[in-house]
Amino acid sequence: MIRLNEDKAIRRVMDLIGISGGSGQEQDVSAWLQKAMMEAGVPASAISIDTAHKKSPAGGTTGNLIVKLKGTFKGPRRLLMAHMDTVPLCDGCQPVREGEWIRPKSKDTALGGDNRAGCAVVLTAILETLSQGLDYPPLTLLFTVQEETGLRGARYLNSGKLGKPELCFNWDGRDPNSLITGAVGANNLAIRIEGIASHAGAHPEDGVNAAVVASIAIAQLQKTGWHGLVRKGRSRGSSNLGIIHGGDATNVVMPLVKIQAEARSHDRKFRQQIVDAWRDAFETAVKSVSNANGQCGTLKFEEDVRYEAFRIDDNSECVLVAKSASESVGLKPVPQVCDGGLDANWMALHGYPAVTMGCGQHEIHTVKERLFIPEYLAACKAGLALATGT
Repeated sequence: MIRLNEDKAIRRVMDLIGISGGSGQEQDVSAWLQKAMMEAGVPASAISIDTAHKKSPAGGTTGNLIVKLKGTFKGPRRLLMAHMDTVPLCDGCQPVREGEWIRPKSKDTALGGDNRAGCAVVLTAILETLSQGLDYPPLTLLFTVQEETGLRGARYLNSGKLGKPELCFNWDGRDPNSLITGAVGANNLAIRIEGIASHAGAHPEDGVNAAVVASIAIAQLQKTGWHGLVRKGRSRGSSNLGIIHGGDATNVVMPLVKIQAEARSHDRKFRQQIVDAWRDAFETAVKSVSNANGQCGTLKFEEDVRYEAFRIDDNSECVLVAKSASESVGLKPVPQVCDGGLDANWMALHGYPAVTMGCGQHEIHTVKERLFIPEYLAACKAGLALATGT
């Protein structure tokens, strides 16, 4: 029977939520976690920080926090992980408890339960294990950085520091009954259209308006079903134009438009088809608009894999162990796939596929965000079961 000090677990997550630490600024969160673990008996020699932030295009103040423990009995090494960063809307959050919920005190901030609740689950697992004197197999704890800005901590992880774990578990999300065993892949698209500037009143015919070019391409993508929800035969995916910038004055034919977009699909080949459709639409649009001298604008189209899709077999040992541990604490686990990106996407590419479980997060990334304590505590119990192999 799993025993959990629920009051300490709740206090722990509230303390973590109260620490400022957005993407690239996780140093205080990392320091707090390290202090808590060392005070519980984790040796400093077991703790390391990799250089993921130095490889990330965003820079950052610290890398991924990795804790590697030998264990008190032999068995496959297990990895428990969560990401430390929160979205900017969480800055300045002060958590308060109302009955079975934790919410932000201010109506102007999000909570940051995403993903300080996940960090608290992993931390609670090791602190309870040590304080109760429980036996445990070889363990690796991983607290990643920059998840919210493109899974960069997991992407640039020094996986050689993990100790080759065979069973990996990640906490991030709402329902602790949900075992995420697969997730979508996504490509970032950076599109730059250079038109030709001219005076919009005196000589509009001499210009090529970059916004017009962009509009033609976007309209074509919408018309042909390559924007938004994309369905082609049995293939499914999505795409979205998320950011567009251009123009400085109304009396100048707009010479430049910058667009950021994305394409998603569980099928890598189909995701590339979506990207190719976008490229074709913009290339065609650039050629279709010319000025009085027959000149056209130019296009720069760049794509980058943000994260690759993955799927873990429902009968794999990792999934079966997660199900068993969840059932042992009264949960009813159900394997599922999701259409969002997770650190688990990059963990799979590193060769360490991880089952992701929820920990009570509701309405994340909004000022209505809150944490449901019973779900959070259920996740803590499952984490402790997985950490101890019980």
